[in-house]
Amino acid sequence: MTEKVWEIKEYQSFSDDDIEKLRSDMNNFLDVHLTKMLASRVGLSLENVRNFLRPKLENLHDPFLFNDMDKAVDRLVLAMKKHEKILVYGDYDVDGTTSVALVYSFLREFYPHLLYYVPDRYTEGYGVSFKGVDFAFENHCNLIIALDCGIKDNARVEYARYKNIDFIVCDHHTPGLELPRAVAVLDAKRSDNTYPFNELSGCGVGFKFMQAFCIRQNIPFERLLKYIDLTAVSIGSDIVPIVDENRILAYWGLKKLNGEEIKFLGNTLQLKPLTSFQAIIEESGLKDKKITIFDSVFMIGPRINAAGRIHYGKDAVKLLITEDVNEAKKFSNEISFYNQTRKDLDRKITESALEFLSQDKDNQQNTTTVVFGENWHKGVVGIVASRLTEHYFRPTIVFSKVGEMLTGSARSVSDFNLYDAIDSCRGFLTAFGGHKFAAGLSLKFENFEKFRQAFENYVKNHILPSQQKPKIEIEQELDFKSITLEFYEKLQQFEPFGPENPEPVFSTCGVTDLNSKTVGKDNSHLRLEVIDNSGFTKVGIAFGMGHLIQEIKTGKPFDICYTIDLNVFKNNKTIQLRIKDIRI
Repeated sequence: MTEKVWEIKEYQSFSDDDIEKLRSDMNNFLDVHLTKMLASRVGLSLENVRNFLRPKLENLHDPFLFNDMDKAVDRLVLAMKKHEKILVYGDYDVDGTTSVALVYSFLREFYPHLLYYVPDRYTEGYGVSFKGVDFAFENHCNLIIALDCGIKDNARVEYARYKNIDFIVCDHHTPGLELPRAVAVLDAKRSDNTYPFNELSGCGVGFKFMQAFCIRQNIPFERLLKYIDLTAVSIGSDIVPIVDENRILAYWGLKKLNGEEIKFLGNTLQLKPLTSFQAIIEESGLKDKKITIFDSVFMIGPRINAAGRIHYGKDAVKLLITEDVNEAKKFSNEISFYNQTRKDLDRKITESALEFLSQDKDNQQNTTTVVFGENWHKGVVGIVASRLTEHYFRPTIVFSKVGEMLTGSARSVSDFNLYDAIDSCRGFLTAFGGHKFAAGLSLKFENFEKFRQAFENYVKNHILPSQQKPKIEIEQELDFKSITLEFYEKLQQFEPFGPENPEPVFSTCGVTDLNSKTVGKDNSHLRLEVIDNSGFTKVGIAFGMGHLIQEIKTGKPFDICYTIDLNVFKNNKTIQLRIKDIRI
């Protein structure tokens, strides 16, 4: 594993007087440490501070600022007036299936002539498929609403036009050189974009479409809020920046997942999680626990994703749209089984890939990791790519070879632009798509070696030295005296954490052992009990760091960096550190 570089965040743009004035304006709500952290995220404007700490649904942007939103709503209303069949079409991942569930569930409250479709990952691949258009034609649909896909599916949109089927594209991915000839294209990454925020998830774009529909049809917005928990799960799972509208949607979506009150225009709504989420929460052991964006990403999202990886994405939609408790339990059990199967496949393929790479004489000199396996399960190659990226810390592509074709997933490191690297090799590919940090691609096996070398050469010539080492950004150095229950509770005001609002990592230097020990079945983890220079003690858990126990037990001072958790045992609350790294 590559040694991590610690980088202490600098707050050079704010003076001590700036911070004290902001504290004063906030009636000393936060201490100096947290006020600095807040200023680094939103600046010194009191309005920005209020919007950040207390996100308001009233601050969502006008959906009609989207290019083509008026056209999209007009076409949807026309379809309803003419009693046309509408197909709600979405990708097979979490973002796509939550998008389909949101739009389908909301529209069926007003309109009966709806179908939904999720393409098969293995026979149709990503995006709008010809088979999907044929399904719409065979079922006499006149309109397809494409969610979390469609922006580069120009040929399929033309095919639909030929069959007299209209398209509304709701996407958040980067368009190609030409937009598809749809009735409306809702994508804030269009070159002619007029929308003030371009980082919505696919489900978020679907939500904005339905918000516009509510405005046009005089439907109370509160009816749409019934589905806001779907946006929170999509935002977490699709790793979009949790700022601006995403912060508002994630904040209130998590409130709904936790069964807490939602406030809008002076009204207080008490909404339970969707029936599907109630079942998933119980199945995944999250009941009676405060659900965070972390749980959405690592507990809820993977279960939904597993349906598309192991079986069919439509299974996830079946679960997400059901309002029957028993049906939800049954479907939730099924996708949990898929998730366990996914874990087993992921582990086995990762082990195979690591074994192969350890025997590759060129591997250590490479700047990239590119590997394939015969009939590796296509549904988990993206997860395996993430595992290998963590291991070697370099841009990684993992392919599954089936016959003479390779289908793969790519993952990046730091802020290296993976999409540009793959785009530079497009001549060897049959298809590709994605963004800066992740992508999917396919090619003929005969082009594999040429592609691998071209990709390696591009990355070697463009990646910066700073992008080749894993970094831990340290928010601030703290002494243990500062880390109180009150500090933790105020820190929670910064949630939900995610891209562009990361969970803060703090450091404490010069700690010494008091009573640390290894834990876990194979003693691979550490339970730290340490004291700092101020004489205060803290307990922490360090996963996978059991091998450091002998050095810690020497009594020599060492440095730790960590996030801050709350441990509750028999109603007794104590602070626990979740150790990210130890520097001896």
